Parts: sequence; structure tokens; C-alpha cells
Amino acid sequence: MKFNKLIPELSVSNLEKSIKFYTQIGFKVEYERKKSKFVFLSLQGSQIMLEETNDHWKTGELKYPFGRGINFQISVQDIQPILTCLKKIKYTLKVKPKTNTYRKGKEILTCREFLVMDPDGYLLRFTQDLEK
Repeated sequence: MKFNKLIPELSVSNLEKSIKFYTQIGFKVEYERKKSKFVFLSLQGSQIMLEETNDHWKTGELKYPFGRGINFQISVQDIQPILTCLKKIKYTLKVKPKTNTYRKGKEILTCREFLVMDPDGYLLRFTQDLEK
């Protein structure tokens, strides 16, 4: 497995709960260190690490929602399978699916996307390119 140049590592309150959420929506466990309460996940080229809260990486008090001020854009081929999984587990979306356009220089990019908060409040933005 090739590692991305930037891989966020998120502190989570309950690793098992987070693993369940992420794997239910399609992420794959690449490896884990059970003793350290750590897991490395991937989804269609995106990579993320989760570690249960500890004093090693603590920079301040963590309280829900942990992900204040950031959203993680995760590009996927098709957002529908993730939406189907979230509906099946009765998980509430933060922002329902919609088509958005963004300027990239002189180009206009069009995508279909939605937002969901993970169990600790990290905001995940799943996006599907509609230009292909």
C-alpha cells in the first residue's frame, strides 16, 4: 500500500464505535494496532487514521464536536452507496445531497456532494465529480 503525502489522524472518543461507523459506510481497515487503540482506514484512495484519545497527541480539551472548523472532503466515484448505507443505519445527514459548482481558475467544476458528521463530530464531505 502506498501512503498519501497527507493523512489526517483523528482523535476519537470510542475507537470501536468509530470503526463501526466508517466500515459501515465503505471504508476498509488496512491495519490496526489494538493495544494502541489505533486504526488505518482507506476508501477509494482516501486515507485516514483514527486513534482513541490519549495524552500523547493532546493539544487541548476535546469536546463534541471534535472537528470544529474543518471538513474533510472525500472524493468518491459515486456517493449513492454511502447514502444508502447511512439510510440503512438511520444516520442523520448534516447537509442533504446537492449539486454544487466551484471555480478552479477559469474552469467550473461540478459535483454532487453531501455532509455527515462522524460519531465524534468530524465533518465529512463526500463528493462525486460530475464532469466525467
